Amino acid sequence: MSDISQYEQGSRRFGRVNWMGLWTLCEREVLRFVNVWTQTLLAPLVTAGLFMVIFSIAIGPRRGEVMDLPFTTFIAPGIMMMTVIQNAFANTSSSVVIAKVQGNIVDTLMPPLSGGEMVLGYLAGGIARGLVVAVVIALGLGLVLGIWPQHPLITLVFVILGAAFLSGLGLVAGIFSEKFDQMAAITNFVVTPLAFLSGTFYSVSALPPVMYELTHVNPIFYLIDGARYGMIGVSDSSPLLGFVISVVSVAAITAVAWRMFRSGYRLKA
Repeated sequence: MSDISQYEQGSRRFGRVNWMGLWTLCEREVLRFVNVWTQTLLAPLVTAGLFMVIFSIAIGPRRGEVMDLPFTTFIAPGIMMMTVIQNAFANTSSSVVIAKVQGNIVDTLMPPLSGGEMVLGYLAGGIARGLVVAVVIALGLGLVLGIWPQHPLITLVFVILGAAFLSGLGLVAGIFSEKFDQMAAITNFVVTPLAFLSGTFYSVSALPPVMYELTHVNPIFYLIDGARYGMIGVSDSSPLLGFVISVVSVAAITAVAWRMFRSGYRLKA
């Protein structure tokens, strides 16, 4: 028995993947949000629609054009991307922290899954939820406002990168949090400010110098800016630069999550 165990560990170390276990974890994470779609999909879409209506009525007529575009057209991609990243973060963070609080995180840790496989499984759920939200909002923008993606592939790439980055951040936050109020604090004081102060509702070129520089340190700015370029063809920074920074950000946060799973940080009693 010990020889078989050593063989399996060695083979896993050289790249063997537990495909069945990985697929099962992916399926579980997708079904988590599909089974309660009114909360996980419909509610965010209604919120995004309300943002569009409120900003259009309250600010749009007086705001004028931004980058030679109507204000509503300019903010639409930002609201779409903000909704995507918030949902991706919520999917992974809630999954981990609920499992920890209820004491059933062991059901995920006991199967023969490596740290990388667990990260990929959780990310799959967050990315899937983000993509569904993005597709539905993009369809709404096209049918209601006539805003169709000018660069569909670029839009898709940045949506996936945004969902992956916030899914990874959600994993790190969920593992770090021991209870719901800690998770709420991270959401309210880290994720929400980063999302709102990233050029979602304005062009960063209008910011004071200090705020302008701080915004360019925020990785979410490049995600929203890249999605805006993909949707309407304008951006505050180079889409290529945004792509590189986004890829590095995704790699960094997933590496942190992998390290946490591998070491059992705040997961094992």
